[in-house]
Amino acid sequence: MFKSLSDRLGSSLDKIKGQGRLSEDNIKSALRDVRMALLEADVALPVVKKFINDIQQEALGEKVKTSLTPGQTFISIVKKALESTLGEKNESLNLSAKPPVVILMAGLQGSGKTTSTAKLAKFLKERENKKVMVVSTDIYRPAAIKQLETLANALEVEYHPSTNQQKPLDIANEAIIAAKQKVCDVLIIDTAGRLHIDDEMMNEVKALHQHTSPTETLFVVDSMTGQDAANTAKAFNDALELTGVILTKADGDARGGAALSIREITGKPIKFIGVGEKAEALEAFHPERIASRILGMGDVLSLIEEVEQKVDKTKADKLVKKIKKGKSFTLDDFKEQLQQMKKMGGVGSMLEKLPGAGNMAQNLQDKVNDKMFIQMEAIINSMTPFERRKPEFVKSSRKQRIARGSGTQVQDVNRLLKQFTQMQKMMKKMSGKGGLGKMMGAMRGMKQMKQMQGMMPPGGMGKKGGKFPF
Repeated sequence: MFKSLSDRLGSSLDKIKGQGRLSEDNIKSALRDVRMALLEADVALPVVKKFINDIQQEALGEKVKTSLTPGQTFISIVKKALESTLGEKNESLNLSAKPPVVILMAGLQGSGKTTSTAKLAKFLKERENKKVMVVSTDIYRPAAIKQLETLANALEVEYHPSTNQQKPLDIANEAIIAAKQKVCDVLIIDTAGRLHIDDEMMNEVKALHQHTSPTETLFVVDSMTGQDAANTAKAFNDALELTGVILTKADGDARGGAALSIREITGKPIKFIGVGEKAEALEAFHPERIASRILGMGDVLSLIEEVEQKVDKTKADKLVKKIKKGKSFTLDDFKEQLQQMKKMGGVGSMLEKLPGAGNMAQNLQDKVNDKMFIQMEAIINSMTPFERRKPEFVKSSRKQRIARGSGTQVQDVNRLLKQFTQMQKMMKKMSGKGGLGKMMGAMRGMKQMKQMQGMMPPGGMGKKGGKFPF
């Protein structure tokens, strides 16, 4: 996410990071690099100008000149400017209105509106403990209504049926009545999109907005369209008075131009960011965390939240108790760990959120991915229960049978067994006196890492190395 912007800013700021004294010349040189990085990231020109001016005013002030670490102070100024441009703080949905709270989803066709409707319903159901109903008023796009119905059924949220023969206003009316009857807390209305802004589209969504009086009107926009996303958001905001933005497909956006342009151009906050195709791949947008990621400082807070939400605590506790009792770590346990890792988005996704580990995360993307996890699971599934408990008995003929059964090569089986043996040794050490206790203490200590981003020196560990903080 925002890799090219992160790389360009990182190399620009590395030049100035270790300098003991900053002059007007080297500050201007660094700002030229930052300006080019932002323009290449497709950030809107007015936003770039304001961003650079804000940094320049502070960077040439007494704060930097008198600092013992002027390079680091300069980076902290850049981070502060990034946060300000992105919106400074997370702005959550207003769910305090009389239920059902109506949320209207608007945007162009192909922006991910229907998928975001389903993701938001799941988010509100699981994170906010709300009873959510969804409805589609998109009577134009083939299978749009069916798509939302399928997603709603999969996520087990209330769905109000509609047909292509109905009028959008009638559908919305019926959905509001149904949401009240079923005592729903929230009703999310998915509206029709077009390939471009036109009068017909705007009139329809304006009529829906006026008729339903939504508490939240969210504009869904594809982040890969760069600064065009901000211009489209402005056009919608002029017509609808948006309350916020959902930025989709951010996992495929290496530039970051949309994220950095939208708030400044529209004055509306980015409330959510889509980071993948899966239903759970919707995150609340925290400007300070995104700024940290862009500058290679990691995002420990989001990582902690992911662990709390996605890791199966019952299975984790069961494994801890098992190891404490001195029982051996088996291939079935290893398989469970692989599944938990997949839920977290894999090793690359986790490393991305650790301070200074961005480069390592990128290097691992080709080596450690979902395909590799699937292959490893297939190998374990091809083993007998005995072989999973006693992998030391898996010799040549057994390896050939397992490889055939899993559609892999014998060397793949060997690689998995080697990785398992290393994990088993680590678990054995933990089962020793104080080993596991220390590990669990460290995990509990992760809560205290919520102060970490404020305590860490700007720039994290840099690109040339350094140790992780835990």
